[in-house]
Amino acid sequence: MFNQLLMCIVYLAVFFFAQRQVSKWIRLQADKKQVNEVRSRLVTRLISYFMFFVTVSFMTVSLGLGYQDVSLFVSSAFAVLGVALFAQWSILSNITAGVLIFFVFPYRIGDRIRIVEKDEDMSGVIVEISLFHILIKRESGDVMTYPNSLLLQKGVVKLANESSVKKAPPVRRVIPKRK
Repeated sequence: MFNQLLMCIVYLAVFFFAQRQVSKWIRLQADKKQVNEVRSRLVTRLISYFMFFVTVSFMTVSLGLGYQDVSLFVSSAFAVLGVALFAQWSILSNITAGVLIFFVFPYRIGDRIRIVEKDEDMSGVIVEISLFHILIKRESGDVMTYPNSLLLQKGVVKLANESSVKKAPPVRRVIPKRK
């Protein structure tokens, strides 16, 4: 019994260490990509919940509940979660897309983008990137909410900002004199 408790303590220590390291890494990524602090905390919390679930699963196996009992509980929990989220599939896909956008989306808040769409002009400045959607402010002043899952499926073009584009000096053509 002492060995089992010692293993649980080791699992918890590894969990807290890994959680701290992952939180630092996510904060570094958020600073590098200039991501909102609220969004980085949401991503950190989501990953921490997953890591805690895995740690608790390891602890129950080491306490002697048996691999089959734990796997039955885990598979049942995933089945219930899957049925619950199947009705709200778009929520699950938007959360997953939000985490992906956090790590790999090349655009930041303040960038002018255009989402390639046939029917409507989807261009403007990125105001906020949240876990479920992205807010884009159009030139007319309207704010458009666009789901993260659709953002990953469409082509996105980064437009040049008028303030960041420096006008090049006029090109002087030198015409050689003829003799």
